[in-house]
Amino acid sequence: MKIAVRILLLIPSLYLAIAPVWYSHWHNTKVCKRIEIKIVDSADYYFVTKRDIMNTVLNRHGSLVGKTVKDINIDAIEETMSGFRELKSAEVYISIDGVLHIVADQRTPVMRVMPSNGGDYYIDDEGVVMRRRNLYTPRLHIVGGNINISQAMLSGVSVLDTSIKNSILKDIFYLVDHINRDGFWSAQIDQIYVDMHDEIDLIPRVGNHVIHLGSPEEFQDKLRYLRVFYDKVLPEVGWDKYSLINLAYKDQIVCRKR
Repeated sequence: MKIAVRILLLIPSLYLAIAPVWYSHWHNTKVCKRIEIKIVDSADYYFVTKRDIMNTVLNRHGSLVGKTVKDINIDAIEETMSGFRELKSAEVYISIDGVLHIVADQRTPVMRVMPSNGGDYYIDDEGVVMRRRNLYTPRLHIVGGNINISQAMLSGVSVLDTSIKNSILKDIFYLVDHINRDGFWSAQIDQIYVDMHDEIDLIPRVGNHVIHLGSPEEFQDKLRYLRVFYDKVLPEVGWDKYSLINLAYKDQIVCRKR
């Protein structure tokens, strides 16, 4: 019995002694057989392709297939992957069978931004700006008008970052987040427009009118009043009776007849 116990106690020690030797041998002799790329949620969003990733990795690091594991710089490949603004994160590793795995997690867009001075962008759920590509156009709320996409934003700084000053985009982000979390408003609001005074108009999908939100301050209260107006008034007078529904005045709804 004592011998069996001693043997059991020796097994972990033997493993700890042998594992580094085995790993060193594997690391120095195992070659990369192939590269496998997986893009998470690729069925939902289509902002970057496997070919994009493969071409970028090969251009930056050369042919990796046939190289020994010790000659492949995993950290450098992950750094290359961080250059894809469309990706939230990427994991790179080599499995024991010699396959180099790249697992990429795409960003989740929440709005499309089309400034009046040009450009076409997405903003994700962390406030990160991405240039729009022609690969895929998800159905999102479109924000247009007097929007400034700064160089800092294009460099990856979130619109929510404290270093971003005097940007209406931060207010727009919270407005869109509120709209997206509400089933009714998510279905009803189509576009958001910012004028030269940083006041906001909402363009609905149902009803031939413009909703003038005014400043973004207290937008939750304004939308709550509008919901009551939608539920109680418009069904009686008709959805096309007014050309403008003005929410800019505190605790008031002022309408302009068509």
